[in-house]
Amino acid sequence: MNNLALWYRRFGEPASVLQPELTAPGALKPGELRVRMHYSPVNASDLIPITGAYRHRTPLPAVAGYEGVGEVTEAPVGFAHLLGKRVLPLRGQGTWQQYVDCPAEYAIPVPEEVHSHLAARAYINPLAARMMLNLYPPQGKRVLLTAAGSDCAILLGQWARSSGAAEVYGIHRSPVHGERLAAMGIIPIDQGNTAMVTAVAARADVVFDATGGSLAETLLSLMPEEGVFVCYGLLSGQTFRQQRAFPRVEWFHIRNYLDALSVEAWQAAFRDIWPTLCASQYSGVTVYPLTQWQAALQCYRQAGRVSKPLLDMNL
Repeated sequence: MNNLALWYRRFGEPASVLQPELTAPGALKPGELRVRMHYSPVNASDLIPITGAYRHRTPLPAVAGYEGVGEVTEAPVGFAHLLGKRVLPLRGQGTWQQYVDCPAEYAIPVPEEVHSHLAARAYINPLAARMMLNLYPPQGKRVLLTAAGSDCAILLGQWARSSGAAEVYGIHRSPVHGERLAAMGIIPIDQGNTAMVTAVAARADVVFDATGGSLAETLLSLMPEEGVFVCYGLLSGQTFRQQRAFPRVEWFHIRNYLDALSVEAWQAAFRDIWPTLCASQYSGVTVYPLTQWQAALQCYRQAGRVSKPLLDMNL
């Protein structure tokens, strides 16, 4: 049995530093199970660590990828019921490889009715969206999203509406994204429409920002004093400065909350997410064989993209 994996042994541009390597999987460690991967998505959270942005907590060498779905091929005593079943092999090795080992107690069983294309994307964005809405409840509030065409933002918007938000607005840069947002009940705002951005930001109770940079600074300068600005990403590649003592700025990094979750809370979070995710509108997928990973990265970089590149591990 050979294992094709995308490794990086130095930091840099993902397309340059990722290298496919074919090796034999090692012996399975006690308490872990082995998963033959089916699909893994390409997210910003996968690519940013490769650049070295989080080098203080990213030991090298490393296999890329944080989420995906596959079938259990080996399991320890007590988890034999998972053999042959689909799981999310989380909190273990990088997922951009054919075989992943992970702690058995943290593997998330996938309900039979959930398609593998959706299950592969059920971790990073859905869990982050659910956690943020629990931390910053949207009930009765005006919610504003940046990078609103992204997977996390469209879940934030839909779930904020179902949780009782008064209004949900989404700042976007592509007309295609505007149409999708409107179909979800999220009021679209073209990022170039300065007047509308200004008007909505001045009344926003909660901003969920994934961009940082100049847009974040603009929104912070306009928001009401009692507002809350939640930064959960820097897709612009730029940080931002706050010129006033208000609104309150909160930084959300999902990693900071994971270690505090017990195994029971971890499993319960996904039992809550599955039905909600299945009932939500989510991006479609464009599937690439693992051997075509460069094309998948190019797809991810395309402006106005409305589908998620998904790596197919079934070689």
